[in-house]
Amino acid sequence: MIDLPAFGTTGAYRARNIQTVTDVAGTALAELSLVPPLYVNRTMAALRRGGVMPADERADAMTRAAELFATGTIDGLTADEYQHAVSRVGGVPISSVVTATTTVAERVAKAHASIQYARPQGAVDNWRDPLTRTGRSVWTRRGDVFAVHAAGNHPGTHSIWPEALALGYRVAVRPSSRDPFTPHRLVAALRSAGFADDQVVLLPTDHAGADAVLRGADLGMVYGGEEVTRKYGGAATVLPQGPGRSKILITADVDWRDHLDVIVASVSGHGGTGCVNTTAVFVEGDPAPLAEAIAARLSAATPLPPEDDKAVLPVQPVAVARAIETYLLKKAAGARPWLGGDGVVAELGDGSAALLPAVFQLDDPAAPQAGVELPFPCVWIAPWTPEAGTAPLKNTLVLNAMTHDTRLVDRLLDEPTISNLYLGSRPTYWMDPSVPHDGYLADFLMRNKGVIRNGLPVPVPHSDETERVLPCPTP
Repeated sequence: MIDLPAFGTTGAYRARNIQTVTDVAGTALAELSLVPPLYVNRTMAALRRGGVMPADERADAMTRAAELFATGTIDGLTADEYQHAVSRVGGVPISSVVTATTTVAERVAKAHASIQYARPQGAVDNWRDPLTRTGRSVWTRRGDVFAVHAAGNHPGTHSIWPEALALGYRVAVRPSSRDPFTPHRLVAALRSAGFADDQVVLLPTDHAGADAVLRGADLGMVYGGEEVTRKYGGAATVLPQGPGRSKILITADVDWRDHLDVIVASVSGHGGTGCVNTTAVFVEGDPAPLAEAIAARLSAATPLPPEDDKAVLPVQPVAVARAIETYLLKKAAGARPWLGGDGVVAELGDGSAALLPAVFQLDDPAAPQAGVELPFPCVWIAPWTPEAGTAPLKNTLVLNAMTHDTRLVDRLLDEPTISNLYLGSRPTYWMDPSVPHDGYLADFLMRNKGVIRNGLPVPVPHSDETERVLPCPTP
């Protein structure tokens, strides 16, 4: 049994309220300490009083933490044991977990460099910069404490929030019970690498405690479905991370056959569990040949336990898988099934089931099914015409537009509800530290302040100030 304590500002804490974490077959695998709201409130208050590491020390600590996260033994778990636990509990194919381990480590190691992509070109990050002598924007934090209600669908989501630490925030993470292992391992690695207990904490808690985590922070980020978007969409201090509904558009001047590998990978990569996986493909012309080709490719996927090295499909407890199947078939009424029309559940004999791919063809680009996003390789293929325009493509995290129509590209880029636009042979799940995910996180965490210090000397910094003192010449 894996022991997963909370990490407060006074060290590890084992609560009386223990949540048993079970794998996809219902076998108990870990015990997660759930802290009460009172503990959360005290921890958040202590976090607010915490110090800030110098910037260069933060960068060094994050580099050490990245290496430890990827390869070390943390709280008795090796990297292989950690990856096995994530796969068995969340049902994510182990190959995807292994890839995500490397991705998270690389993003953490490069966090100090990657946040600079978000800094406005005309801004400086220190008021001591010589440019502030005549007036300049200084890039500064909007607050001191950042809270994260973490996702559990894929460990790769934990590659983003460490950027807040790189910016000097103190961070509180509330883990998901679907994957408490990744944030536990990452927070432990950050602390072992040099971050103090009052700089990053892990607070497993119930719903009442979760609200307390957000209340105790200046800013927060929350993952979830439609309910999260509705609840927090209007809150200036909370960044909701809801459904992605990523899409592909193929116009008549592009032969989809040349890009079939990318299309299939976009649908099924990493088990099809991410918000950046393609859920709808729009094609100018007859969608049937494309739907048939995608279904033929996806039908080769074999249901296997998630920890099998050859597994490519997500796995859930049978009851959860059946509920997803029922929802899908209800939503698919009226659509033409190419794959999955008779069901998508493949029981593995131990109380778990793999979710088989599904491909459905729609008659109308405006059909509501095109907005249905499910946590496995499920895609809706719809016709598109220039007259339909950008309307069916709205509310999209990533749109891959396979087209030579530059005017259409301009319109897609101008559409505010399309967060990212890829052109050509890039799967929709492709990410890079230099490219925003849903905007840069720093867009939300930082602001610009005007500073001018013409003629005034620069004081000697305190011992905890982080930047090199720049002399101010006599005017």
